Amino acid sequence: MTKFSGAKIVVLTGAGISSESGLKTFRDADGLWEGNRIEDVATPEAFARQPELVHRFYNLRRQQLKTVEPNGAHLALAEFEKHHQGSFLLVTQNVDDLHERAGSKNVLHMHGELCKARCLDTGEIFSWDEDLTLSTVHPRGGNSGRLRPHICWFGEMPFFMDEIMEELSQADIFVAIGTSGLVYPAAGFVSMVPSSCRRVLLNKDDASNCSFFGEFHSGPATQTVSEFFLKG
Repeated sequence: MTKFSGAKIVVLTGAGISSESGLKTFRDADGLWEGNRIEDVATPEAFARQPELVHRFYNLRRQQLKTVEPNGAHLALAEFEKHHQGSFLLVTQNVDDLHERAGSKNVLHMHGELCKARCLDTGEIFSWDEDLTLSTVHPRGGNSGRLRPHICWFGEMPFFMDEIMEELSQADIFVAIGTSGLVYPAAGFVSMVPSSCRRVLLNKDDASNCSFFGEFHSGPATQTVSEFFLKG
């Protein structure tokens, strides 16, 4: 780990790292999410129009988390962070809790978290690992049906963007793992780091923004993450 000593490192993870734990990405080749159009389950308008359908969709995703465990890539990142003598920020596009369960500490979920709920009235955010329905009551008292999944839907601003931009602007090393390079703003992070920053892509396949990286290590995350961060 001495080869990274003192470096300011920003890591971005995408669906590819979680899929190796058995989590379904939910987005099929035809663009449907579990047979639903994105517009029907992943927008504020969808929730206003059909809250029962949206809750059911995210309830299924939340329950699936109980059937999977962090994999070697999650564990390798947590182990590296534990011993790294420098700044380390893990930004994830994933809404699961596998990074935290692996032991990662400095994690920002830019697209939200399945295991949290948010009050539509106050903006309060709560830990939540059970189903949400229109009958669910605010945990501190109040009306039912006023909680939504703490998820960044299409058309909403991702979370922590100011903090992420600040860290990217000072990064010595930027590493993207298991990401398609298609979803913005995350796909543009590689172009926001200083010109001197080392840009590394760890992916099974080429990403759409692969040309912006100086290094590309091909293979499953469970192999490449450990090799890059913990070996040599």
